[in-house]
Amino acid sequence: MTTTRRTMHIKVFSSCRGISFLMWIMAFHLVLSVSGVYSVKSTKDCKLLSHSPLQQKVLERLEPLVGKNFTAEDKASNESYTYVFQLCGDAGGAPNAGVIQVDKKLQKTTVIGKYTHTQAIGGSDWVMLIYTNGEKYDAHCNKEERKAIIMISCDRNVKVGKLEVGLEEREKEENCFYLFELDTSSVCPVIESKLSTGSIISTGSIILIIGFSLLAVYLVGGFLYQRVIVGAKGVEQFPNYAFWVEFGNLAADGCDFVCRSRKREESPAYRGEATDNLQEEPEERDDQLLPM
Repeated sequence: MTTTRRTMHIKVFSSCRGISFLMWIMAFHLVLSVSGVYSVKSTKDCKLLSHSPLQQKVLERLEPLVGKNFTAEDKASNESYTYVFQLCGDAGGAPNAGVIQVDKKLQKTTVIGKYTHTQAIGGSDWVMLIYTNGEKYDAHCNKEERKAIIMISCDRNVKVGKLEVGLEEREKEENCFYLFELDTSSVCPVIESKLSTGSIISTGSIILIIGFSLLAVYLVGGFLYQRVIVGAKGVEQFPNYAFWVEFGNLAADGCDFVCRSRKREESPAYRGEATDNLQEEPEERDDQLLPM
């Protein structure tokens, strides 16, 4: 009896531990979902300054770039800066920052533009993305807010290229900006499939090459099989010799039937009559009728 109770206590304790473990897992997943770790990022996370279906459609062309950090080094100036760009996401982990500037010497991060203040302008093979509401300048551009312009251009040779620093325009009183460039095939227009004369000729050439290659394989392979395996000699080494002879005869008969307009007399041999019974009639000699 005591052993049975102990077994029951062990089973109850094990089941309680299993339930507790499952509850901890569910709670952990819930916390991750709330914190945004499992959240799916998209271009809808960008907040447009003015709601426009056209701008939203332009953003959707950049969907393959979402969730990726693009880094660029400023090699043009003497200052050592690193720029980080992310489409509709926290660049370098900075909240709401679409583009940040990292000063390596001072270990300082400056927000250039926020994806919560976005503009999107698109053409046939390019998209210009504008992030505004960045941190204010200290002494330039009348201390206005920084702004980032990312020029995304079509390049069919690369899926996603490298981020390049274009320039920083800050020698003005207003409308200063940081310009970046990025190449990708995501903004390239779809090529419509049209058969041109050149493509037709090219396709025909490929078909001819394939046909001649198969014919060569058939002839060489069949010849070797007939000679080595079957032991054929002479014209019988040709693969499927009997079939092609019969096919040639049938083709000739068909051509003769279609192309000739006048009915041809059949020879006795073709009608199946023996030629042995056909003998030349003896010449009539009228020598006896002549007077002596």
